[in-house]
Amino acid sequence: MSEMFFSPEDWQSIVFRLTIALVVGVVIGVNRERTGRPAGMRTFTVVSLGSALFVMIPLQVLPDGSFADNVMARSTALNAMARIAQGVATGVGFLGAGIILRQSRPELGREEVKGLTSAASIWLAGGLGAAAGCGLWRMSVIGTLLALVVLSGLKRLKKSNLKSLDENN
Repeated sequence: MSEMFFSPEDWQSIVFRLTIALVVGVVIGVNRERTGRPAGMRTFTVVSLGSALFVMIPLQVLPDGSFADNVMARSTALNAMARIAQGVATGVGFLGAGIILRQSRPELGREEVKGLTSAASIWLAGGLGAAAGCGLWRMSVIGTLLALVVLSGLKRLKKSNLKSLDENN
């Protein structure tokens, strides 16, 4: 049987996938909450966990594993899972769009957009949760580590580059 498909009685697989999704959401959420961003740990955790649940639904097989042997049924399940993943990405995108704010800054003579990274991070948490739900836990863990590098490390790099530019001028 494929690693992606699982039986509804396979509690270990269900718990493992949902736990990975939960951990992914918590890790990214804590990172965002620690820096005072609009969405925090609970939001990221719920998005990641919900995404995992949605993609897990069509991946269940019969308790005897017979579903995995039926090529037509597997094809239908994968097709349904792809449509669900598309719906999750769209829905999470709308959620992220609600975080983005555009503010007029008359003192600076320009408009400022805030929340883009938080919105993109929520979208990423949905994708990582979906990967965990599909049983692609390695992809989810590696994606989370890379997200932390981007969210924490690149900000420090940007600050240090701006500081060195100021010193050179």
